[in-house]
Amino acid sequence: MDLEKHADAPAPAAPAELRASDADRDRIAHILADALAEGRLTSDEHAERLDSLYSRKTVGELDVLVRDLPAGTGARPAPAAHPTAAPALAGPAENVVAVCSSAARKGRWRPGPRTRAVSVMGDITLDLTEAVFEQQVTEINVTCVLGNVEVLVPENVTLRGYGTGVLGNFEVRGEAGADIDPQAPVVIVRGFSLLGNIEAHPKLGARLVDLAHRLRGRRQG
Repeated sequence: MDLEKHADAPAPAAPAELRASDADRDRIAHILADALAEGRLTSDEHAERLDSLYSRKTVGELDVLVRDLPAGTGARPAPAAHPTAAPALAGPAENVVAVCSSAARKGRWRPGPRTRAVSVMGDITLDLTEAVFEQQVTEINVTCVLGNVEVLVPENVTLRGYGTGVLGNFEVRGEAGADIDPQAPVVIVRGFSLLGNIEAHPKLGARLVDLAHRLRGRRQG
């Protein structure tokens, strides 16, 4: 009887068919960043794969992005159901909140892998031009309602945006012809604006010239 019950039980879903979590995406972003730093991917290849990272839905679709890279050929780590298996990029988000007020992060601050900014009839400024980056990919998630959020980055940092505005504005722009350092961090801004304004752009004249050296040194150390 027990054997028959077990035989009739549906087989568990294969890991590749599972819906991808934030930790799964962070794992892939980390592999892509290492491949870029090691010269396995060009900056264009890295940008192409990173752009498609957040549109893929399952763990299997994510693994396709790193199938030809060393860290992507071995056994897949357990899905994010086990917190101890999560990579360093999956740390808690820092929250910056402004409700009918203002808030700012600037100077020599250390942004974590994720920063969450929420503005409700308030103003938020996230100035990364003098920030100390401790990871290759930094993600900023913004929710703005009847407010204003501005994100500033150095000229030689890659800036990418994914978001929308409803009766509002969501704008992420880089400088045309800017000298982007392929070894420098990537800042991803994801956001939603309702009757508000979200802008992310490089700050003219601001450059972090030692980013590539610091990142390479940290990996070799």
